[in-house]
Amino acid sequence: MRFDEFQEFRQRQLGASPSLVDTAETNVYRALAPVRPEPPTGTGRVHRCDLARAWLRRFELPQEWSRRAMVCRGVRHGLGVVFQHLHAVRARLWLPGDVYPVYFELARAAGLAPGSYPTLPAPALPRSPAGDRPEYLLLTNPSKPLGRYLSPAEVTAVIAWLEESPHRRLLIDTVYDLGAPFAPGTQRLLDTDRAVLLHSVTKGWLWPRTFGVVLLGPAEADLAEAFRADPPTPAQLRLADHLLTAHGDTPRQVVDELAARAERLFARLPDEVLAAIPMPSRTCPGNYFFPVEMAAETLRREYGLLALPAGVFGDGGWSGSVLTSLADAFGPTPVAPPVPTPPAPRPHDELRGGRARTRPPLTAIDGQ
Repeated sequence: MRFDEFQEFRQRQLGASPSLVDTAETNVYRALAPVRPEPPTGTGRVHRCDLARAWLRRFELPQEWSRRAMVCRGVRHGLGVVFQHLHAVRARLWLPGDVYPVYFELARAAGLAPGSYPTLPAPALPRSPAGDRPEYLLLTNPSKPLGRYLSPAEVTAVIAWLEESPHRRLLIDTVYDLGAPFAPGTQRLLDTDRAVLLHSVTKGWLWPRTFGVVLLGPAEADLAEAFRADPPTPAQLRLADHLLTAHGDTPRQVVDELAARAERLFARLPDEVLAAIPMPSRTCPGNYFFPVEMAAETLRREYGLLALPAGVFGDGGWSGSVLTSLADAFGPTPVAPPVPTPPAPRPHDELRGGRARTRPPLTAIDGQ
């Protein structure tokens, strides 16, 4: 089932069964709209080089990397430029098969024919032998919808994959890393000097497709000119400067709000469902995707939970599902399903001196 098909199914189910607990909302921008900073009002000029250095300072990366820190309009834009380069050098590309379909759309638009590898219920790196062509593997850290950072053992496995061939490189999408500096596993991968890191203000500041940075590896230095020729608009640069300087604390606020929503979700889950969520996913800062080794149909029929089937994210073949904490029911002012008004007592009940007996209204799963 594709994502758009599932959304239609979801709306039908919620309309037909108001008692279902919606654990399938994925629109973080709508859920966290009050946290999103307002745009700036000024019209001053902002230089890309200054933004690159400000970004490096925030994430405690060396200032001498500023010539490698390419300012762009977000991860999608950055990947589009990188994928064009990979096509030009006839590179082989591996994409996570159950994260974002947009990765494949961007790759195919650039003329690439990417391979895939699964990340659910855990990453399984490609096993094909190394060749003489450039070979790139894209990974996310934290990994979505796995909902956690790569473990130290998984990072070690990625480094071992790199070391099998001098032609292998990494593309690391860190858009879900809301902390600073970046996670230790990401830093270990950067230390190999064989990684391109992509980041943006999409999740931490809730401004998608606006501003990002692609930190090129030494082997991709010739990509710099392509980024310099396709910059963000002056308005986008002003917004980026405004977010990094006047709203540097917003990512922490996003983390705090998502942590509160996650706790409200956990409080409404049956014990056996909560226990099925891996602890690293339950404790990852800023996470709102929670995978479980239970089919979405089982969760809906037996527990009253409307979850995302894993197949919505791609064709990884995992039979589990993913819960999210973004629905209104888990917000600061939870929205409960409407409670039917009990009918008034019938005249013959009053005449008999009795009281009308009505069944209590159906409630969400935590009230059962």
